[in-house]
Amino acid sequence: MVTLQVERLIDFVTEVFAHADSSAEEARRIATYLTTANLTGHDSHGVIRVPVYIRWKKMGSVVPDQTVEVVVNTPSLAVVDGKFGYGQTVAPQAVRIGIEKCKASGLAAVALRNAGHIGRVGDWAEMAAGEGLVSVHFVNAAGSLLVAPYGGVQKRLSTAPYCVGVPRQGQDPIVLDFATSIVAEGKVLVASRGGKKLPKGALIDSEGSLSEGPAVLYGPYGAEGPRDHTKGTGAIRAFGEHKGSGLAFICELLGGALTGTGATAPDRRFANGMFAVYVDPKVVDTANFFDGEISRYVDFIRATKPVAGVDAVLIPGDPERKMRADRTKNGVPLPDDTWAAIVNTAREVGVSEVSIQRAVI
Repeated sequence: MVTLQVERLIDFVTEVFAHADSSAEEARRIATYLTTANLTGHDSHGVIRVPVYIRWKKMGSVVPDQTVEVVVNTPSLAVVDGKFGYGQTVAPQAVRIGIEKCKASGLAAVALRNAGHIGRVGDWAEMAAGEGLVSVHFVNAAGSLLVAPYGGVQKRLSTAPYCVGVPRQGQDPIVLDFATSIVAEGKVLVASRGGKKLPKGALIDSEGSLSEGPAVLYGPYGAEGPRDHTKGTGAIRAFGEHKGSGLAFICELLGGALTGTGATAPDRRFANGMFAVYVDPKVVDTANFFDGEISRYVDFIRATKPVAGVDAVLIPGDPERKMRADRTKNGVPLPDDTWAAIVNTAREVGVSEVSIQRAVI
């Protein structure tokens, strides 16, 4: 296990993307968002993605330094084409459009199509909450067949994230952010590179047997080689049986079909689609009831007597806050296999050995 201090990790990942044709501003933005995912405990969407992103860039699947194109523009609705730019560049542009429209009218919706991997969707809910807005996000990943629908064994869905952000006055927002599969694909990637093992039965093989082995999804792989989910014959399972599978289906229809990205299918170019709705509580809540009622209900939930073996009943965002504080202070731990893959990628794009050594000192 390698542990890196936050700023050194951001600096190092910035250098990787700067060597891969991103502007200095974009390189640091990508590095910051990826590291933030690690800080919040979402290692699946953190710096483990560096080799994947650079591979996509070399393939032409993602394009550096894109500015979104606004295809449809009304006072309360926009359709935005990300032109396959890095998600950490085009997603905040789309969210900013939603924030501005919502502040003008109290309610807005933005359909983002053809974005590169947008990372942890909670980042975009937090961005809206920072402006005092509620937001709801339906996301899909065209070309990323990973998940078997309830009752099936074949890949038919992406991991189809769903996210809601609720602002609080003077406190961190409440953010619910999850893949509609038992695990995100990135968690399978983490497990395949020596990180946290998968929950029991997270995967299903082509014969219908449950598994926790990443090779079910990726097929045979080497320690530092690429992981390709098209090579495995199995799939990730949807969470919650028919309920999670149904929510994933809706994410595909709204995040994929409605945005114009397309619902997930074989042989599509990878792209995230996100349909997001923004609400200004100040417009809805003229009696200023909302924030106080949130506080009352949060306290009511946290006062629940926990079951044996559970320290306390949590609300969405509690684990992330605790992890962020710990890793900000003590550094970001990366399994040896993960760090080795990132270093190999850094060398491929021309990062110096001095920079590699500086990152871990």
